[in-house]
Amino acid sequence: MRYLLLLSLITIMSCGKDSKDMTVKGQIKGLQKGTIYLKKANDSTIVIVDSTNVNGTSTFEMYADINSPEMFFIELDKTTKADERLSFFGNKGITEINTTLKDFAFKAKIKGSKQQDLVEEYIATISKFNDRNIDLLKEKVDAFNANDTTAYKKAEAKLSNATKSKYLFTTNFAVNHKDSEVAPYLALTEIYDANISLLDTINNSLTKEIKASKYGMALDKYITKIKSEK
Repeated sequence: MRYLLLLSLITIMSCGKDSKDMTVKGQIKGLQKGTIYLKKANDSTIVIVDSTNVNGTSTFEMYADINSPEMFFIELDKTTKADERLSFFGNKGITEINTTLKDFAFKAKIKGSKQQDLVEEYIATISKFNDRNIDLLKEKVDAFNANDTTAYKKAEAKLSNATKSKYLFTTNFAVNHKDSEVAPYLALTEIYDANISLLDTINNSLTKEIKASKYGMALDKYITKIKSEK
C-alpha cells in the first residue's frame, strides 16, 4: 500500500514542470510579495495557465504545455486592466522575461521565441503609424470642437489615408513572413476590420504549416464567417 501511495505521488509530481513544453522565467524588480499569473486566450476568455507566489524574491518560474506558438500574458494579482498585461509570443523551450514593477508591461526585456522577435520588429515600426494616427485624431477632434468644417474634413481624410497605410504595411509584413504564426496573428488582431481583400491576401499566402496552426485556422474561420454574413 505504501509503495502504491509513493508511486502515485511520484506520478503526480512528474506531471509538473518536467512534462511541460514551455518554461517562462525571469525577474520583476521591485516586486517583493504577490502572485504572478501566466495566462492565455481561450476562445473569448483569458484563462490561467500557471501561477506562482513571490515572497521576498523578485524572480519567478512558470510552465505551460503548448501545441502551437501563441500569445501568452503575464499579470500580477493587482492588475485589473488589459493594458497592464505583459504579453509575449510563446513557443516550446525557455522564455526569459526581465522587467520592473514600475514599468511592468512597457519596458520588459523578453528573450525567447523567434515569433517574439518578429512581433517586436513589427511593433518597432507600427508604433510610428500609431503615433501619427493619434496626432491626426487629436487634430480631427480639435477641428470638431472649433466647429471648423474645412479643417475637420482635411483631418478626417488624412486619418483615413494614414489608417490605410498602416493596414497595407501590416499586410505586406504578414505576407513577407508567411511562414510564421505571427502573420495570421497580426491579421486577426491588427487589421481584423480591414477590407476583406487584405485578409484574403494574408490567408492565401500562408504556408501549409502556418495554415494548420492555431492562428492560421482561426484566420481562415474568421474570413469564412465574414463572407457568409455579406
